[in-house]
Amino acid sequence: MDAAALARAVQNPLARMLSLPVQNDTNLGYGAGDGVQNVMNLQPVVPVALDAAWNLILRPVLPVIWQPAPGPDAGTTFGLGATQTQFFLTPSNPGRLIWGTGVVAQAPTTTEAALGSNRWGAGPGLIALTLQGPWVIGGVANNVWSFGGDGPNRYSTLTLQPLVSYNIPALPGTYLSFSPIVTAQWEARDGNVWTVPVGLALGQIFHLGRQPVNAQLGAYYNAIRPDDGPDWQIRFQIALLFPK
Repeated sequence: MDAAALARAVQNPLARMLSLPVQNDTNLGYGAGDGVQNVMNLQPVVPVALDAAWNLILRPVLPVIWQPAPGPDAGTTFGLGATQTQFFLTPSNPGRLIWGTGVVAQAPTTTEAALGSNRWGAGPGLIALTLQGPWVIGGVANNVWSFGGDGPNRYSTLTLQPLVSYNIPALPGTYLSFSPIVTAQWEARDGNVWTVPVGLALGQIFHLGRQPVNAQLGAYYNAIRPDDGPDWQIRFQIALLFPK
């Protein structure tokens, strides 16, 4: 696959291509002290061919979190967050509309109470997108509910991620991406439910020897955010690609 084809494949979350992305989110202005939170997500994408007609796409996400102290008498927190795994069933030959549906499961891999719930959870998920010339346009949606729990261990979280990419024709393998992660924490108090970022990222396909790599750097401003939510997010991602 050439650089342009690889760029379109990495912009398609249902592509039949094994990849090993690491995404680092640096959140600025986080918490009561306006500190810096860092979340590194390990998020491999594993496609499995079920038969000639259907594929199963596995997308686990394991966050490694460094969190600033919540107050002057408290310390910082470092550890693992909850692991979410997306299971999407998608047709092998979908046509102009590429789609996948399935479930998202959350496992309580948190090592500290401040880093997430200790309850299992699950919910439905949907992906849909289309490739139109240099454009890739679509979105991801899911909602995950906890199995019981109360207080901070109970959650119901909606995630919406628009997927809009423009592949620059004069620069094969170079693209602009708009893919903010919009969330709604339904268990939060009024005024603290929604986080809505706006921003842009620049991506590039390149090779290390014969190994294709995707790198992306972007910045997102949280136009709507909870009281303790960050003002800005700097997102950097690098991924090893293994096309068939």
